[in-house]
Amino acid sequence: MLVLWIGALVFIIYITHWVNNWRNPRCNGKLPPGSMGFPFLGETLQFFKSNTTNDVPPFVKERMERYGPVFKTSIVGQPVIVSADRDLNHFVFLQEGQLFQSWYPDTFTEIFGRQNLSSLHGFMYKYLKNMVLSLFGPESLKKMLPEVERTACRRLQQWSIQETVELKEATAAMIFDLTAKKLISYDEENATQKLRENFVAFIKGLISFPLNIPGAAYHKCLQGRKNAMKMLKNLLNERRAMPGKSPSDFFDFVLEELQKEGTILTEKIALDLMFVLLFASFETTSLALTFAVKFLSDNPSVLKKLREEHETILRNRENTDSGLTWKEYKSMTYTFQFINETVRLANIAPVIFRKALREIQFKGCRNKWSHKEFHGIWWWHEILRRSRLQ
Repeated sequence: MLVLWIGALVFIIYITHWVNNWRNPRCNGKLPPGSMGFPFLGETLQFFKSNTTNDVPPFVKERMERYGPVFKTSIVGQPVIVSADRDLNHFVFLQEGQLFQSWYPDTFTEIFGRQNLSSLHGFMYKYLKNMVLSLFGPESLKKMLPEVERTACRRLQQWSIQETVELKEATAAMIFDLTAKKLISYDEENATQKLRENFVAFIKGLISFPLNIPGAAYHKCLQGRKNAMKMLKNLLNERRAMPGKSPSDFFDFVLEELQKEGTILTEKIALDLMFVLLFASFETTSLALTFAVKFLSDNPSVLKKLREEHETILRNRENTDSGLTWKEYKSMTYTFQFINETVRLANIAPVIFRKALREIQFKGCRNKWSHKEFHGIWWWHEILRRSRLQ
């Protein structure tokens, strides 16, 4: 009996010590204030709570009010430091590649693939970036302009006869079809398998609690990615069986690169990159377009100036029905200002993940955060301010 009591006491002491270490992680210096939440779970549930506005998420806002703009927490089993401090975020930006590098939790890496562009560093990152730019550089965009205009005009005409339009969904479909056609010559309308449906399933569970069981949003997200990757691999194999075709899209460039002697590109990396490019192109752009329409409806003076700029371009044409030229596109000064302001205000990507490569000290304080124990989530944008265009 005495042995059982001693065992129970040792167990209680161990659990108490473990919980205390969880809530108060060891550090060479002084960590920011905050809460580590429950063991294992941390504050994951609060972090993934839905946010229906384009303002700073409640998870961050509530903790900023309680602890200040820099605080510690734990998300999906990973201790992190969250910063909404302008100076600290600027410091992180300046020290990119020296004191900090890109990092994502294991759950995010599992979703996007361990070889995706944002998880790579150094030479491999530059290599893939140059490959993408070769396909989407200024010269390629020039050639794409007429097709983009035709696609937009055709979709606008279709929407004009509908009673209502779900703008986010409609623009996402338009951009996905256009991007998929450019990247992999994929025609959604004539395809037997619908690639976009798998991406929609993926997106719906992207910001969800990482519970991988049938029926859970996270599980559906992983299944959507799995199915999309399977389709992309099949499409790549079909292209591989078409020898002698001159390079025209990303798959052609990939196959050409894979055949080079000593190439560092693998099929797995190429497919992960393709998945991320398709996701990033239509999801972020469609979200920005949706916010652009909202901001225009809220700011009629901005809409008026945009109309004036575009009507001036039409008046200067010899033929008003001729297509948009690259020169006209580059002359849209106010339009570009509006686009930049939309991206700033909309918080399209309000959070980035970074890892400290070594202990850092900021603002002369003895706040040294060990990269072995802590990572960081940095909120780039501040709470929304009034538009600079007003």
